[in-house]
Amino acid sequence: MIGKLYGVGVGPGDPELITVKAFRTLKEADVIAYPKKLKGSKSYAHRIIDCYFQPEEKDMLGLVFPMTKDPDILEKKWTETVELVWEQLTQGKDVAFVTEGDPLLYSTFIHMMNMMKSTHPEVQISTIPGISSINGAASRLGIPLAEGDDHVAIIPAREDYELMRKVIEENDCVIFIKVAKVIDLMLQVLRDLDLLDKASVVTKVTSSEEIVWNINELDGADLEYLTLMVVRK
Repeated sequence: MIGKLYGVGVGPGDPELITVKAFRTLKEADVIAYPKKLKGSKSYAHRIIDCYFQPEEKDMLGLVFPMTKDPDILEKKWTETVELVWEQLTQGKDVAFVTEGDPLLYSTFIHMMNMMKSTHPEVQISTIPGISSINGAASRLGIPLAEGDDHVAIIPAREDYELMRKVIEENDCVIFIKVAKVIDLMLQVLRDLDLLDKASVVTKVTSSEEIVWNINELDGADLEYLTLMVVRK
């Protein structure tokens, strides 16, 4: 028999924000697959579940995902990664792939799922929803994301002043992910719209490493990748 592949959302950072179903799935799975850093340190998703499992309890499968845009390298490495999971599945083992947030919202698991469907369509795949960093940020900051007929947008921040400005102008609330590399541009957009006081920025929300930033002290800041901005007009 071929094992089943699960995409398991483990929440935004606080281990207590894992759902009961996610916890049960991880307990019952034969193998827990997780994104692995090249230098050997634990990934964010791995650290979230760390308090629930001892290393000897589970077969842990670390998967390295290349941080490059080179299509040839990406194709090669992703093929290797999918085959590592397939190898476990062909042994009849159920594999739970953990991802921070939700597995179907800007998640590494999406590409894993699509490639597995393409190369090994016989594999049964299920996803376990997770609390996203967007929901975690709203709760932590006390900011309602939407009410009534409000329009909400989730946007990867880009080095495009006009587009970022347009998104803010056209929506009541915007959550900008991947904001770290373009924070100075985003601050300029907010100042030009006189909306600086309507923005909040948080890194690794709900985790023990969480930082809620003072918006007036972010010019030139070197922010970590897991940083988002909420603009609520």
